[in-house]
Amino acid sequence: MSDAAELGAFLKARRAALDPADLGLPPGITQRRVKGLRREELAQLSGISVDYYTRLEQGRAKNVSDAILDALARALRLNAGEEAYLRNLAAPKRRDDHAPQLVRPELQQLLDAIQAPAFVFGRYLDVLAWNALGGAVAFAFADLDERNMPKLIFTDERAKQLHPEYDAVCRELVANLRAESGRHPGDPRFAQLIGELSLASEEFRKLWAEHAVQEKAQGWKVLHNPVVGELRLRYETLRLPQDPDQGMVVYHAEPGSETERALGLLASWIAADERPVNTRPSRTHPA
Repeated sequence: MSDAAELGAFLKARRAALDPADLGLPPGITQRRVKGLRREELAQLSGISVDYYTRLEQGRAKNVSDAILDALARALRLNAGEEAYLRNLAAPKRRDDHAPQLVRPELQQLLDAIQAPAFVFGRYLDVLAWNALGGAVAFAFADLDERNMPKLIFTDERAKQLHPEYDAVCRELVANLRAESGRHPGDPRFAQLIGELSLASEEFRKLWAEHAVQEKAQGWKVLHNPVVGELRLRYETLRLPQDPDQGMVVYHAEPGSETERALGLLASWIAADERPVNTRPSRTHPA
């Protein structure tokens, strides 16, 4: 799908997700057969002509101004991640995405020094590096020869054992992938990955069609570890200033919690070289 076509599909999906009653539209207008706002209603809220907005949805408008993007973001009530995605599609910045991503040795040393589960992801949500505890916690059951997170979740049945809240994880991951793809419009590797996932998973196809966008930032994860059982963890994502396509995810437990004690036990086993699963940290490598 071209950038212009994807922009139109995104606008249409976000328009359909709005409740007219929440926007203070007159009661008579809210009686409709189709969910969401009509094109003319969104155009009016945005202060642009219906004809121009129609051309946007049909992928026929070029050189969309910042003022129009600002107005659309406000009218559609986009969050920060969704607005960034809108701007990336409307004014794509072409970059050389063919160079392999390298994890600096110093970054791997930092991962190894962190006494918490941690890993680094890159373009396409590939897993580029991890520490021993991160491998044991975040990728238990997984074969890290396949280091792409969406493929691990949607094509490996063992992912459901790792993630008790599997449906929520799938929804979040697809929204993360769409946010990442917006940074690289026209990248053929993204198109290939999305095509492969769409063929492999009906669940992925349904979620991708919703056009949800969410930056990978922070939140909660419930994970089932085969050695120590259920882990309830917070996570934070730190983007690397020198390479914003790379992000470090660090998990941490609530102080004094059962999860904190379980992580300590798992770390002890790893330190004793018992290596339950996926504890071998990666080294600097291209991806």
